[in-house]
This record gives sequence, C-alpha cells and structure tokens, in this order.
Amino acid sequence: MTLPVAAWGQGVPERFNRAFDVLDGRAATQYQFSARLRPDADSRDGVPAYVGGYTGPWLEVARAAARRHGIPEDLYLRLVHQESGWNPEAVSHAGAIGLAQLMPDTATLLGVDPTDPSANLDAGARYLAQQYRDFGRWDHALAAYNAGPEAVRSHNGIPPYAETQDYVRIILGTG
Repeated sequence: MTLPVAAWGQGVPERFNRAFDVLDGRAATQYQFSARLRPDADSRDGVPAYVGGYTGPWLEVARAAARRHGIPEDLYLRLVHQESGWNPEAVSHAGAIGLAQLMPDTATLLGVDPTDPSANLDAGARYLAQQYRDFGRWDHALAAYNAGPEAVRSHNGIPPYAETQDYVRIILGTG
C-alpha cells in the first residue's frame, strides 16, 4: 500500500516508529531465548565462529572461496587453521600441500597447482563442498576431507581413526 505524500505530515512516521519499536522489542526477546536467533550466535549449520588469531591476507581469500562454493565460512576457516595453521608452504607428513593441505592426486584431479595459495584455498573449498554433496553431513564431509571418501564409505561414517575423529571434533567445535 502506498500512502499519499500528504499523509506523512499527519503522524504516520510516528506511528511507524512506535510499531517498529514494538517489533524490535519482540525480536530482542526472541533472541534472548534462542541461541540460533541471537546475532552473536554460532555461524550457520551450528559451526562455532572462527576465532583464530590469523588476520593475514589469506583469510579473505578463504572466506571468498567458502562463499563461492556454498560452504559455511567459519567451517572452512577452522578447517584451514587446523590443516596448515595458515602456512601457505605447509607440507604434511603424508605429502599434503599448502593452506588447505591438498594431496597431490587431489590437486591434479581438481586441476590446480597446490603450491599456489589462492588456487589451493579455492580447490580445498570446492573439494569440501563436493564431499558435503556426496555425504550430506558436515561431520562426514570433514572426515572424507581428512581420511578420504572411501574410508567414510567403508565405515558407513566417520572412520575409527583417532586423527580423523579428533579432526572432525576440533573443526566442528565438539571436542
């Protein structure tokens, strides 16, 4: 409904302001009792907010990669923190490379140079998104990212490997 311009001079803004004040008060009450609705609550999908100390240049690249591939930003930031501690030159004992710790075969499959930090972050987010599409659960997607999708399939869930179980718990903030 469009109000005539003349109506604005006859108390309409004040009525709207009072109505908005009431609605704001109701919303604040709802936030008070709902952890999910509070603006300062954990990020979407129940993933705790990333509170790591890293503030360098790769943080925004990782955020953009997460958004581009439709995964929760905080989840991906926690993954990168866990995988490499934000070291673009990290190489694991298993041979995983870079910020998102891509295995060479995975990097080849994804068509990226794992030593290029931007490409590494984008490919890591793309690979995690694929695992989520395949498994439909973040805990299983993270387990597949860490131990490989075949391990998750063969165990019908998170494999009984201490490293993988700890990895999933740490990133999801459940342990």
